[in-house]
Amino acid sequence: MTTVTIDGFNLTAEQVLAVARAQQGQYAQVALAASSRAALKESRDYIESTWMHDEAPMMYSFNTGVGLLKDTRIKVEHIELFQTQLIMAHSGGIGEPFSEEVSRATMLLRANAFASNYSAPRVEVVDRLLAFINAGIHPIMPQKGSVGASGDLAPLAYLAAAIAGFDEAEVMYGGKRMSAPEAITRSEIGPVKFDLKAKDASALINGCTASLAVAVLAAADARNLLTDACLSLGLTLEAMRAEMAAFDPRIQQARPHPGQIKTAKVVRKLLKGSTRTTHEARAVQFPDELRRTDIPYTARIQDVYSLRCTPQVYGPVFDALDYIDTIVKNEINSATDNPLIFGKDGGGFEIISGGNFHGQYLAQAMDLLAMAVTDLGSICERRVARLIDPTLSWGLPRNLMSGIRGVNTGYPVVQCSLSSLVMENRTLSMPGSVDSIPSKGNSEDHISNSTWCARKAATVVQNTQYIIGVEMLLAAQALTMTEDLLPGFQLGEGTQAAYDEIRKQIPACLDGDRWFHNDIQVAHSFVTSGSVREAVTNKIGEFV
Repeated sequence: MTTVTIDGFNLTAEQVLAVARAQQGQYAQVALAASSRAALKESRDYIESTWMHDEAPMMYSFNTGVGLLKDTRIKVEHIELFQTQLIMAHSGGIGEPFSEEVSRATMLLRANAFASNYSAPRVEVVDRLLAFINAGIHPIMPQKGSVGASGDLAPLAYLAAAIAGFDEAEVMYGGKRMSAPEAITRSEIGPVKFDLKAKDASALINGCTASLAVAVLAAADARNLLTDACLSLGLTLEAMRAEMAAFDPRIQQARPHPGQIKTAKVVRKLLKGSTRTTHEARAVQFPDELRRTDIPYTARIQDVYSLRCTPQVYGPVFDALDYIDTIVKNEINSATDNPLIFGKDGGGFEIISGGNFHGQYLAQAMDLLAMAVTDLGSICERRVARLIDPTLSWGLPRNLMSGIRGVNTGYPVVQCSLSSLVMENRTLSMPGSVDSIPSKGNSEDHISNSTWCARKAATVVQNTQYIIGVEMLLAAQALTMTEDLLPGFQLGEGTQAAYDEIRKQIPACLDGDRWFHNDIQVAHSFVTSGSVREAVTNKIGEFV
């Protein structure tokens, strides 16, 4: 079993995924680095010996109230009660809970932020978080209620309540929803009630960690999605007998954006050896094409934009994901609560108030992710629309329909469903990071909206997984239905491997309409499981 050791500085997105998502039924376990454990103890010993008295300097959320109560001193005798009441006061979340994988990622990311020793909770708080992760106890955190300003206060309050063993807190454990105390008792990870001392609760609930957890998962899914969109594009290029001149490397060098160059290179590798994308294959006129015209074939010269301009449309998505990955990487290893503690030259520590909790970096990155993936889904859906229309597909069978004409309909409603997802994505790609609203008595007069930005970006990615999967499905259907019309013409090395894997999982629809819902679900799994991606990689090596 893999173990991820956290120190606050070196956690990767891949490690977050290994902890958040089970591989072959197992999650990676998490441990705290010895260096972090020692540093946390040192700073905490200083706090206990130096500041735990009523004449200590006023330090925000340590011995003062929060928000507009920042000038109100909390007496030492009330500090533990303050930590409990702080969680109670912030339990204002609304709506359906985050998924278990988001819950796991949130706990890991919060623990990693503490491991850097900038936040000053007790090391026991980190151990408690890791115990929850390793035992598979997943706090129920409502998705709505955070504005991404002083962190994801509302969702994280529910996490903190679970960690502390509040009777009101709920968790998922062993596939069942139950109270946190019941799960702690069953798992035998330690005492049910976990006392929170100075700074513990304020550290737990501060920082845009729920936003980050969603962002890490969505960015990783988007990266896989883009790879699969290259596969679905390649299959459609084969089905359309496309003109490949648009992917010539000289064209890309004339406008040398990295993503554009990469896209064309990926397509050339996938279609290497294809004879379906040649002048000779295009010269064969299909029955549906002949039915509507008696004009002899002439050279196509160039294709429509959804085929020809894909390097220029996919390219910005590649480049956007590179930028987003940089933001996510930095956020994973950031201390994002307030105040933070720093060692002083000559010994000792000082506490400094700042604004690292503000989620604008994440909010803007997730808005960009939503916009980039929305446009990716849009161009893919336009190719699907062409696949079912013989007037736009150079004679592919109408609706890719089989069986008795008229009795059977084919795939137009499947395409229509993708149109609905495109429209939903377009609404969700409206930026949320520019929509600031003052909160908490105007103490937070500019907010980031990072949680909503991350949630809607994740929804856009999930919607587009269906679009890409169905393009693979319909392109494969077109290839099967025209196989006999192009005897001797072959697919490229990569597209052949993709086609073979699709056919292994979904037989071609050649005997009339069937329950297409099942085919859509399997097509969706092409993307979520990575099965087609893996089959192509096994055949031709890494291609993106």
